[in-house]
Amino acid sequence: MIVEEAPYIALTSARRAFPWRVCVVGDRDSVFPESDLVYLLATPSKARDASWVKPGRAVWDWYHANNLFGVDFEAGINTATYLHGIDFAAENGFEYVILDEGWSVSTTELFQSGPDIDLAAILAHGKKKGVGVILWCLWQPVAADMERLFDLYRRWGVAGVKIDFMQRSDQAMVNFYNQVAECAFRNCLLVDFHGSFKPTGLIRTYPNVLSYEGVKGNENNKWSSEITPRHNVTLPFTRMVAGPMDYTPGAMSNAQPEYHTVSFTHPVAIGTRCHELAKYVVFESPLQMLCDSPSVYRKENEALDMIARIPCVWDDTRVMDGRIGEFIVTARRKGEVWYVGAMSNEEARSIELQLGFLPEGVSYYVHGMEDGANAHRHAEDYRVVSDTVSHTDHLLIKLAPGGGWVGVFTPVHPE
Repeated sequence: MIVEEAPYIALTSARRAFPWRVCVVGDRDSVFPESDLVYLLATPSKARDASWVKPGRAVWDWYHANNLFGVDFEAGINTATYLHGIDFAAENGFEYVILDEGWSVSTTELFQSGPDIDLAAILAHGKKKGVGVILWCLWQPVAADMERLFDLYRRWGVAGVKIDFMQRSDQAMVNFYNQVAECAFRNCLLVDFHGSFKPTGLIRTYPNVLSYEGVKGNENNKWSSEITPRHNVTLPFTRMVAGPMDYTPGAMSNAQPEYHTVSFTHPVAIGTRCHELAKYVVFESPLQMLCDSPSVYRKENEALDMIARIPCVWDDTRVMDGRIGEFIVTARRKGEVWYVGAMSNEEARSIELQLGFLPEGVSYYVHGMEDGANAHRHAEDYRVVSDTVSHTDHLLIKLAPGGGWVGVFTPVHPE
């Protein structure tokens, strides 16, 4: 049982090899978000079959405090709320829902759901709808009885676990990460390490480990004004170099810094609506979150449609331009479709996006969302744009202060 954090890096009684360290060096800032060096240095997976591992997008409840409206039941940590979340996920092609803190009898008792949660009914509904259920777990009770707990979750049909509040990186805790990954893999459970240190390549060794927090992300909007546009356009060049990050994007309440308010139950993100949507392309996470309420997304149809279009794993990534803490433009490809996200700090700017990354001889239809004419005052102002382009064209992207741009480029095949 892990108790207290050790005051040393590692304790050993014999000669041994200690973990490697990595330093990424480049001649331009865009090298860093493109780097997969940490992944490549990690121990390759020895798994014979990882076909059951399915990345995806997850409907997440904790950010918006289960605030639903327009429904015929009282929302909260209860069965009806999570059944509704599963229906919303299924309607929009999202792969998972997360039952965060509160689903179990207590944070230290993870073998039984609470009195207002019919977990069997929730899991059965998820199976019927093709939506996996991921359970939040405090790390200490997991460490105390991991084998029995994960075996139970496997038999229940749980898709994965979100392990939280480790918040240390001594030898015993690093060992715990490896034990969780291995035990979860044997039980066909996905893993999201929240309240965690940065990735160290474990996602290559155990492909069921999809994401790590290790970042100040959107949930900090609930109690602070620290998640600024400058912070957001620093992360791809710093934290994301280590690997995927569970930033939890998708906030539909957006404000410029001077209008930002702090609310635990009705949080507001700093930056424009399009800045928030661009995170789905710029920020990497094979388990990507939708942090806001299904009721809010249903009102924001165009934003929801854009989020639903964007995958969470990629075949190619190119950072077209960017400077640490200033701005970033990222192009990613999945199959034949290209996705572009651009984000700026608190400065307005115009960027000329050259489309040479598109294949020659193919026309592309681009469906995008850009900052509206008044996004500098009303951050939720945006407009939908569309065009037909080719690899010889360029697009002028105009970003408001704290602004963003996101577009989906789909090949036009002649009939």
